Amino acid sequence: MFELTQYVWLIWSFFLLIIWAVLYLSLKDRDSKKKMFRVSLATSLLGLTEPVFVPEYWSPPSLFDLAVMTGFDIESLLFSFGVGGIAVVVYDYFFKVGYEEIPEAVQRQARHRFHYVALLSGPVMFAMLYALTDLNPIYSAIIALTIGGFAAWFCRPDLKVKMLVSAGIFTALYYGYFLSLLIFFPGYVESVWNQQALIGIFITGVPLEELLFAASFGFVWSSIYEHVMWRTPKTV
Repeated sequence: MFELTQYVWLIWSFFLLIIWAVLYLSLKDRDSKKKMFRVSLATSLLGLTEPVFVPEYWSPPSLFDLAVMTGFDIESLLFSFGVGGIAVVVYDYFFKVGYEEIPEAVQRQARHRFHYVALLSGPVMFAMLYALTDLNPIYSAIIALTIGGFAAWFCRPDLKVKMLVSAGIFTALYYGYFLSLLIFFPGYVESVWNQQALIGIFITGVPLEELLFAASFGFVWSSIYEHVMWRTPKTV
């Protein structure tokens, strides 16, 4: 018997890819398109962390029941691909900005000695919180992403405006995206999310945890490409 609920996570992931494609095709700058695609490919690997969150945070019915049986699922790879690319270029889409390479002399300044520490601070913090505390993984992720963002800010203060603005835009987009799930599949949050893991605050049905994740993810991920590639924004 066909059950639509079995494919909600897949449908929702494909919807995100449609948003990704519209944004990608709307970008006028070839470099922004290249950045979006590269970051999306790298971010898709975060989908492999899904066993950390299933069933502690949620248990979505997935294609071939992979999430329930293994913790892994195809949908998480698609979702991670989508959010990674969107978060890294929303600022480029809404504002006229280009990027230039940071001179090597500037790269050798004292502040940049923490370049790799800043980049690794988020993953290391998440691993520590996951291994050493009883926090639900979603809270560990939010804290780790936030710390990673401020570490990036310290190392690359030239990116702070992009990071803050991107966090706000990405959260708003993610909120609208999540509302689409509630409109077409009411009751899905109650049936899939671990209600005991949530603090119980909902914004028009959207769990606060999801919006905090979006804000912290958009905050740090919007800077990741420029941070790794030693590039800085410039007005065009």
